[in-house]
Amino acid sequence: MKLMWFHLMPYTELPDDFRERHPSVWVDIHSSLFDPKRAHVMYNDFMDELEYAASCGFDAICVNEHHSNGYGLMPSPNLIATALARRTTDTALCVLGNSLALYNPPTRVAEEFAMIDCISGGRLIAGFPVGTPMDTCYAYGQNPSMLRERYLEAHDLVVRAWTERETFAFNGRFNQQRYVNIWPRPVQTPHPPIWIPGGGSVETWQWCAEMDYVYCYLSYYGYKAGRATMQGFWDEMARLGKDRNPYRAGFLQFIGVAETRAKAMDLYRQPAEYFYGRCLHVDPRFATPPGYVTEATQRAGLESQVQKAANANPVLGSTTGTRMQSVARDMEDIVDRGYVIVGSPDEVVAQLSEVATELNVGHLMLLLQFGNMGKELAQYNTRLFAEAVMPRMRGLFAEWEDRWWPQPMAREARVTPSAFHPGALAAE
Repeated sequence: MKLMWFHLMPYTELPDDFRERHPSVWVDIHSSLFDPKRAHVMYNDFMDELEYAASCGFDAICVNEHHSNGYGLMPSPNLIATALARRTTDTALCVLGNSLALYNPPTRVAEEFAMIDCISGGRLIAGFPVGTPMDTCYAYGQNPSMLRERYLEAHDLVVRAWTERETFAFNGRFNQQRYVNIWPRPVQTPHPPIWIPGGGSVETWQWCAEMDYVYCYLSYYGYKAGRATMQGFWDEMARLGKDRNPYRAGFLQFIGVAETRAKAMDLYRQPAEYFYGRCLHVDPRFATPPGYVTEATQRAGLESQVQKAANANPVLGSTTGTRMQSVARDMEDIVDRGYVIVGSPDEVVAQLSEVATELNVGHLMLLLQFGNMGKELAQYNTRLFAEAVMPRMRGLFAEWEDRWWPQPMAREARVTPSAFHPGALAAE
């Protein structure tokens, strides 16, 4: 069982009346809400939390990419991962990931991921999301009907750039490059493990099955809402004649652990209600542009995580009513529906073991910081999980081999970064 510490890096100081005064946390969120000096504190707290998770023994620390929003302040997860590569030693670095269709040329992704893999000594997990419509279609102006085709071509170019040893020309529909010859190249051969984050698209998990990649279901709404998608993934595995190795899959789960359930409910109430009340306040106009959701996904009746959030939000000023769905925003409902697993270590072990075995998932990505949770509480949650929950989860799926995990250089062959002392160079 791999237990991974995931960070969204949400803006933690959205006002109390954010839902009433602002139509969306994404795309057109007003610039007046962003305070760079406060973000300076947030970013450094977030980095401290990630480094702390690595020191607590989590198998990986995870970051991802989003744009023009207050939900996740990481337009470039590669910058964060590069810093973490220097400040950690053995922990895997999971970048979930780079939205391939947004890079022109995509070889930029191949180069930057190779840099991270070299700096870290081969600890990179390379994530390739298709990307949310808010990021890809509205913030970055991509045509939604061509997004997946652009993504697949970019994927092919990146993988060829990593694996072909001779300079080659690439002539695709969207990318034409006469000389593809990336320097640096990744430590891991033939390339870092590729994981595909998804939010509910049939085509994404079908493609993962065909390519033998890890499918990561990034669910805001917990394991109860994730059953149908994960069952679809495993049904596709069976159709293709592949085994049920749980390490083919990853799943995201919010966690709040404390000495007692009552204390956990009290500690994590505000961060959970902040996340589900403000961080997922998405204007429905931005969730499903025409052409973004394919026919197969619509026919399957699967709804993306972002679409579900958007459909629960009224459009400010609308006189035509709203498409309200029942999405929990108060703590009791949030916990009852499984969005966030909270409780004592014993309770969290029991529930999380159920998640892993029922969904057959060997890579659990855990959000132990969410919403407006401060650094002290995030580190408390992280430490208690690492000490009282993680050791009891390790034995799950011991009979299976994880073929999708990084293969770093031998520890003795890797460089240990020198300690930095301000003023040391000047003194020399």
